[in-house]
Amino acid sequence: MHTYSIEEQERVERIIRQCALCYVGLIDKNRRPYVLPMNFGYKDEIIYLHSGPEGKAAALMAEGPEVCLTFCTDSKLIWQHQEVACSYRMRAESVLVYGHVVPEEDFDEKVKALDIIMQQYSGKTFTYSDPAVKNVKIWKVALEEVSAKEFGVPSRNALKYKDRDRF
Repeated sequence: MHTYSIEEQERVERIIRQCALCYVGLIDKNRRPYVLPMNFGYKDEIIYLHSGPEGKAAALMAEGPEVCLTFCTDSKLIWQHQEVACSYRMRAESVLVYGHVVPEEDFDEKVKALDIIMQQYSGKTFTYSDPAVKNVKIWKVALEEVSAKEFGVPSRNALKYKDRDRF
């Protein structure tokens, strides 16, 4: 099984849009990693996150730290031979993004971000009450550094163990 780097921007964006969640990695004051799954929206190389006004994630993101986001498509168990344990592997595609998280405070920009998020999940347009927009925290992460991989790709020359006379 092989792992391949993905360099085509269109493919990276397709992987991001396929994912229902992203995993947001932050570092707290004690230098402990804090990773949590979050809903997101994606448009024009910006990831939009939303959270409540309080909580650990909101407190850490309010500090404007560097952030790492991970996206991974649904994985599938594959193997080269069912009777060979080390030939098993998960097959999926993933994207890793580094950037800085920036809070969005402008009311109209928050509405645009919510529209991007809701369009991505539902394909619908919504109207939001003023209190809902004022109470939600919107966080933007511009894609500063991106890497993407496809892993668990069978080799074109994979051995077919049962077809061989000996090892």
